[in-house]
Amino acid sequence: MNLRNIAIIAHVDHGKTTLVDQLLAQSGVFRANEATVERAMDSNDQERERGITILAKCTSVVWKDSRINIIDTPGHADFGGEVERILGMVDGCVLLVDAEEGVMPQTKFVLTKALKMGLNPILCINKVDRAYADPDRVHLETIDLFSAIGASPEQLDFPHIYASGRNGWATMDLNQPSDNLGPLFDLIVQHVPAPKQQARTAEPFQMLNVLIESDPFLGRLLTGRIESGKAIPGMAIKALDRDGKQIEQGRITKVLAFRGLKRQPVDEGAEAGDIVAIAGMSRATVADTLCALEVTEALPAQPIDPPTISMTVGVNDSPLAGREGDKVQSRVIRDRLLKEAEANVAIRVTETPGSDAYEVAGRGELQLGVLIENMRREGFELSISRPRVVYQTGENGERLEPIEDVVIDVDDEFTGVVIEKLSMRKAELKDMGPSGAGKTRIQLACPSRALIGYQGEFLTDTRGSGVLNRVFSHYEPHKGAIEGRLKGVLVSNSDGETAAYALWNLEERGVMFVGAGEKTYQGMIIGENSRSDDLDVNPIKGKQLTNVRASGKDEAVRLTPPKRMSLEQAIAYIESDELVEVTPKSIRLRKLVLNPSFRKKRMKED
Repeated sequence: MNLRNIAIIAHVDHGKTTLVDQLLAQSGVFRANEATVERAMDSNDQERERGITILAKCTSVVWKDSRINIIDTPGHADFGGEVERILGMVDGCVLLVDAEEGVMPQTKFVLTKALKMGLNPILCINKVDRAYADPDRVHLETIDLFSAIGASPEQLDFPHIYASGRNGWATMDLNQPSDNLGPLFDLIVQHVPAPKQQARTAEPFQMLNVLIESDPFLGRLLTGRIESGKAIPGMAIKALDRDGKQIEQGRITKVLAFRGLKRQPVDEGAEAGDIVAIAGMSRATVADTLCALEVTEALPAQPIDPPTISMTVGVNDSPLAGREGDKVQSRVIRDRLLKEAEANVAIRVTETPGSDAYEVAGRGELQLGVLIENMRREGFELSISRPRVVYQTGENGERLEPIEDVVIDVDDEFTGVVIEKLSMRKAELKDMGPSGAGKTRIQLACPSRALIGYQGEFLTDTRGSGVLNRVFSHYEPHKGAIEGRLKGVLVSNSDGETAAYALWNLEERGVMFVGAGEKTYQGMIIGENSRSDDLDVNPIKGKQLTNVRASGKDEAVRLTPPKRMSLEQAIAYIESDELVEVTPKSIRLRKLVLNPSFRKKRMKED
């Protein structure tokens, strides 16, 4: 059977996972009476809740006499490490571009990586049935992008196809309508070459591990493309790190090939060029080489772009610690973070000397937020610091900071306030023009630290209608100080439960984050001050009743509903002297130093 290995790459929300759904359905993977779900590849709980792909996943379909291994990749810039890893496993890729939105920052990022690997992409202009679709403009934009990135003449001669992933059709010519994805399948088989590794079946077994996951029955599963030889159950193999040093030796207990949405054991073994998952090794991890015992050299692994954002993750030491979670020790937190860094090469964990805290660096607030949310659901209690950018040092010793390409689509009436706010945050305007339907597209180069905490303000300024996309670009010399949060916070000065009467009197001071009857402690942030300074307040003070005045004589207490923050909003909101307390049931904001006297003393020292 002919074999093809492809990745589907695109900007976030351009329709990758939806298109894979239709490819699976039309290739006969599902039985006629089988129940199917939308976005079948998004199997993770958070992927379904957020509506985005977080982890790269492999599937396989049969079209005529060819088997096509398809890898669905994340589109969000924070998960770009997943895309970088899997591009070494494939021989071609389908670049999806939205027929209305056109080329976006992540489109440029994933295409740059694909071209650098020597892949010849197929351009699929998706969502051509949208109201404001302009396929011809998008095609020209993509040609310009290929030229700007420095594509070779062979790569510039890319085929293009028009599609509607949701409705399940593709056509080479918009004047010739189609009702299925047959033209896309045929184009993949014609344009993507068969794996050149198939000619090396007689050589010793070698495979570079790209993805890692755990199975409750089989243990650690290592996924990759077999570079040479055959993987046969029971065969003795060893694992080498990048430098060729042996990590462990063992036997293959299972070889699993991808067949539709399932993994099926292959008893007779898998041949070179196929993408498989192998069980049997206990210590080998991402970027390690699995090989026959006689092999001495490791396969080269793709270098991964460095992290740009870091935060400190530590034990929860608040007065309410240990009441809601069962994993509270620093040792357990450390093991969980190191396990995450082992499977996700875009995350880096370093221990902070002399404390129970760990520095976790990643690509963005969303990636770190997903990690913390996963730990929270597993029963961990944590304290999280404000995200910081990861600086680098230039050749002359100067401090360099990460710069991101930002593309904003916003209603025409809000362009002024968006440009004004980002200019104050040291952003540079690159381009600006109409994008149709009364919207303007603004392109900027902006320091990463300027975008920390800006998303909420951006949605407020644009009445929720703006869309902000960002992707790491390069490092530049430090741009200078950037103004942080303009308003102070209301800080509790007492331990106990909040009283409705006290909160009612405090409402004129600002916006509340807590409601009546909630536990609070000294140093916990209970609201946002209407002024720029922090204010210590008493939220547990009840109404004093005497025999002179009855409780019903005064006006009734009617509280405004408190402002509840999600995990990402809380992480973006806090300042450097504050923490987010994360437990399985609660997200609380607090000061780093709880005692107000010690806090003032520390401020004077700083």
